[in-house]
Amino acid sequence: MQGYSKISAALLGVFIFLGLSVLGYTLGNAAIQYKLYDRSVTVKGLSEREYPADIVIWPIQFSVADNDLGNLYSDIDAKTQSIRVFLEQNTIASNEITVASPAIIDRSAQQYGNNDRAEFRYTATQTVTVYSKNIEAVRAVMGSLSQLGKKGIVFTANNYEAQTEYIFTRLNEVKPDMVEEATREAREVAQKFATDSQSALGKIKRASQGQFSINDRDKNNPHIKSVRVVSTVEYYLTD
Repeated sequence: MQGYSKISAALLGVFIFLGLSVLGYTLGNAAIQYKLYDRSVTVKGLSEREYPADIVIWPIQFSVADNDLGNLYSDIDAKTQSIRVFLEQNTIASNEITVASPAIIDRSAQQYGNNDRAEFRYTATQTVTVYSKNIEAVRAVMGSLSQLGKKGIVFTANNYEAQTEYIFTRLNEVKPDMVEEATREAREVAQKFATDSQSALGKIKRASQGQFSINDRDKNNPHIKSVRVVSTVEYYLTD
């Protein structure tokens, strides 16, 4: 009976030894494979395209001055109407034209002890805004606005609040193709790196899409937008 127990114990010891040996080999091999699998390369892919803007916001601002407040308002109304008629005659729809309340300054109330009397007591600034999707029509009218200047309308320039804006609203339409292009370019860069390092390109380990940026192509063509996105992708490398 005692001999049987010794044999059982010996067999158990052999099995434990073999089990530990197999486990050690498996873990060691797995660690080696994991280390090899953990090799990676991080690359960036760029997609940049140009698109025309699809909305224009054009503030037309002019100023008037007078010593009589009633005459001032009459002058504002007359010149505002002249601008509206001019725009509508040049294919700008009436529902694309809005008129803000005039900003009027009483200069006599702003003397602050200065004895110099202003030539005109009241000055006013009026803004007529065009909001349109017809970019080409609006740009054509911009070039001919001087015709109203010849009729005595004094337009203000270099006013930050009266800067023309061009807006691109179709980002969701172009986003999928641009992301695909950026990812494809990133893979081409990664493939070149893998080839040069005598490795094989594996699956994507992680990826992140950068923010889209929309800027004017240049200061002379703000109606043409440069849309840009950079994707960052990390690929596994294998031998």
